[in-house]
Amino acid sequence: MQLSEIYRGLGQPACTEIIRSISIGKLKTYQLYDRMKVRLHVPKLNSEALRKVAPRLWERINENDEPLATELGQAVLVSHLDMIVAALNVLGIPNEDGFFAKDLDPASYLTEGWQQRVVDALRGKFPEALVTFYINHLAWELGRLTEIFVPAAQAAAQ
Repeated sequence: MQLSEIYRGLGQPACTEIIRSISIGKLKTYQLYDRMKVRLHVPKLNSEALRKVAPRLWERINENDEPLATELGQAVLVSHLDMIVAALNVLGIPNEDGFFAKDLDPASYLTEGWQQRVVDALRGKFPEALVTFYINHLAWELGRLTEIFVPAAQAAAQ
């Protein structure tokens, strides 16, 4: 499964919310600012540019622009390391500020129903679209994503 399928599976409103949640300060801290500015085709990267470019990014994701999907995912994740730490703690996955050791097999911690447990534990603390994106991204990164996870409450509403 490709990363762009996660964005499409979550839908345009969630994707737009996720894009708008990117922290310009975190991009600068992790030296991703210039790369994202180039990847997003904007002369200046700020919250207004992210808001304006979101519909164009959705079109590019729908065209399977995997390099964009990958860098966008990285930008979103570094912008929300606090949420990642919280999710990994819910799962009991040992981590250092959201990063797990290279020799660790985090997949063994993903037991039956792990996705919904994370959503339930983080509900009200972080935007659900962001949590859902991370859950799917984690499963994708570990090679365990066979279908897009949608939280039970959101699935019932659809």
